[in-house]
Amino acid sequence: MEDLSYFEGRQLTEKLPLEAFTSVSEVKEKLLLGRYRRTDTELCDYIKKILGHPLFKSLMISTIALNAIFLVIETDFKVRSESHYFLEIADLIILAIYTTEFLLNLYLDPIGYWKDGYKRYDVVVLFFAYLLYVIDRSNPQKYRFWNMVKGFQALRILKLVYYSTGMSVLMTALGQTVRNVIYVLVLLFLLMFIFAILGHDLYGDPETGDMQNWGNLPSAFFTLFSLVTVDGWTDLQDELDDRGLTSSRAFTIVFILLGFFVFFNMFIGVVIMDIQDTTEEYERKLQAERRATLHTKKQAILRRQQEEISALISQQKSSEYKTFNELVEDFKKSLHHADPMVLEEFCASIPFIDLYLTSLDRQDATVFKLQELYYEIVATLTTLLNQSEEKSWQSLKSLRSKSS
Repeated sequence: MEDLSYFEGRQLTEKLPLEAFTSVSEVKEKLLLGRYRRTDTELCDYIKKILGHPLFKSLMISTIALNAIFLVIETDFKVRSESHYFLEIADLIILAIYTTEFLLNLYLDPIGYWKDGYKRYDVVVLFFAYLLYVIDRSNPQKYRFWNMVKGFQALRILKLVYYSTGMSVLMTALGQTVRNVIYVLVLLFLLMFIFAILGHDLYGDPETGDMQNWGNLPSAFFTLFSLVTVDGWTDLQDELDDRGLTSSRAFTIVFILLGFFVFFNMFIGVVIMDIQDTTEEYERKLQAERRATLHTKKQAILRRQQEEISALISQQKSSEYKTFNELVEDFKKSLHHADPMVLEEFCASIPFIDLYLTSLDRQDATVFKLQELYYEIVATLTTLLNQSEEKSWQSLKSLRSKSS
């Protein structure tokens, strides 16, 4: 009998550490939860499944959409007065769903909850929602404040960003662009400040200048803002031309070139570049998580195969098999076509198969083109042969006519 100690001592999954296949978010979560030990792990897993289930996400998206519809309906005073109790009950039900979501997330991760910007935004939304029921709207002095808080209920609609991957990526990109955009806006403000002082001194004369647009610094800033946005700049220039200030055309052109074509487009370019970088980073993280999931599945398959082989080896010790080869042959008979197999060879990888199939397609196309070229050559040679035969017959006829 062959020595089976090599197969018994071989651990196929020891070379595949679990940390190598977990995503970055899972590793951070483990490090965070490592500070304190929870005893309700089963309940936490159950709550995590509920929050990650597609039906729960669909429920939240539908609730937010209904909330938006009810907010639109409440803008009609007639409908709001006739359906007052119905709208209040609907608002209480929606608020209960939001509160349930808040409590589940808070119970699942009490510390990490406050580190997420979207979760903190949910707290702000709930604060304004409950503040609406605390204020006494029957008091005339507080009714105006109650109306202002009522208007803030529209912030609930932004909860939809959390459940939309595309909008979340966009909001993250906009948040990252704030720092770069501030630098551009500061430079634009300095440019406007210089031109505001210059424009006030040149065209803000009370007798000959344009006092309405250049009479003081605030009006000069507002005029320059109109020039930056290129909105109604021709009307502003016409007013200066009517007062005989034709030299202001150079002033206007230079500021529009600097303010609009340089700084304004720089602002747009910075936003686009940051959004593109954030989108690429999100795609890289998504691919990394997919690879981690794939490696985790491979590890599970290897563990299952190891358990099956260990069971067969232990069974072989007390069975009728004399050698390990007989055990393997019997094991092959139990395999099915649907059983997954982990293949590490290069020729069995998906990129190689894709490249190989592409090469075969190109080879077929090349063979087809060669066949077409062969047919064209044969057709050309046939045409030349027919022409030579015709010429020979014509020459033969001419010789016979001369001889006769």
